[in-house]
Amino acid sequence: MPSPDPSPDLAVIGAGPAGLMAAEIAASAGLRVVIYDQTPSPARKLLLAGRGGLNLTHSEPLDRFLPRYGAAEPLFRRLLTNFPPDALRDWAAGLGVETFVGSSGRVFPVGMKASTLVRAWLRRLDGLGVALRRRHRWTGWDADGRLTLENAEGETVTLAPRATLLALGGASWPRTGSDGRWSGILAARGVEIAPFRPSNMGFEVPWSDHLRARFAGQPVKSVGLSAAGRRIKGEFVITDSGIEGGAVYALSAPLRDAIAAGGHAILTLDLLPDLTEAVVLKRLRQRGAESLATFLKKALGLTGVRAALLREFTPAAALSDPAALARSLKALPMPLTGVRPLDRAISSAGGVLLSELDNQFMLKRAPGVFLAGEMLDWEAPTGGYLLQGCFAMGVAVGRGIVARLETPYR
Repeated sequence: MPSPDPSPDLAVIGAGPAGLMAAEIAASAGLRVVIYDQTPSPARKLLLAGRGGLNLTHSEPLDRFLPRYGAAEPLFRRLLTNFPPDALRDWAAGLGVETFVGSSGRVFPVGMKASTLVRAWLRRLDGLGVALRRRHRWTGWDADGRLTLENAEGETVTLAPRATLLALGGASWPRTGSDGRWSGILAARGVEIAPFRPSNMGFEVPWSDHLRARFAGQPVKSVGLSAAGRRIKGEFVITDSGIEGGAVYALSAPLRDAIAAGGHAILTLDLLPDLTEAVVLKRLRQRGAESLATFLKKALGLTGVRAALLREFTPAAALSDPAALARSLKALPMPLTGVRPLDRAISSAGGVLLSELDNQFMLKRAPGVFLAGEMLDWEAPTGGYLLQGCFAMGVAVGRGIVARLETPYR
């Protein structure tokens, strides 16, 4: 079946942040752009992620921002130099969506709604002449090198764009369309792909029946967390099987890798991050005849779930030894025995190796085919870093596509 758009300048496969941003850049340069997405509505993962308040980016300076990308920091140094967090905020303002910096430094739309931003963005794209074809799943290329897609009726659609951008997402939250099914198509063409792994996910903890029954679903606030030489302050949530939450996600990559290597990992908790161990010990030595629970509440403000965690992972003998108890309060070892599965993770690590692409994000094995977003082998924590990375990559690949189509033989 012929396509209603047989030869656009650019076919974007995938309507997430990277794909939509690249489409905007290309259409603004005068290119004819068509977006294809396998879901009934675009930006589904962005909309789902923004249900509780869309965290677009973070306000911290780039010298602290860039290390969040781990091994991919050199790439994102280039991307965020050209499209930094302030540029993303200016872009949102241009859509009529003002932003603010929260108490944690994270940046949100004033209305805290992803849907408002997505609707304004789609109106802008429509005004630029960008067409959106829903319920079209990419199936590869035919024998003549044309793109093939399957529409909602199960019919094959073919097209021959001047350039193609694949922005199909990773392999987490498959109900949003990020199912990783594209990996087999690219692997068959010899593209090297790192196995998918969960990222920004929870972990399993061997809770006692008492703690699980009493505290599952409760937040643990104002604690320090440490792993692999990194320390942050934040909060997380006790679940029936383990832990979830932003502070945990920030350390999820090294903890995941430790579990993969040795079957377990240790997350160290500081239950009193605003007090030094020396101060804690001094107060513990002032205990009289009071029960430990009463004394910890009065002397250190330790109650509820934090007190329960102390008892969960501190040997009974240490509870009556002030020095040992002070060490536990400041460096409580929480054992992690497993990682939540990929389909429950916020994002995924793995994907197409960056070495498969040139500096404009074009596949070396397939001239004219570009990749962006979570399809690629990089990861970043939540808190604005993941989304900022996707937006900045969309800008870069859009500019790269425009440059190639303007001078295709250079």
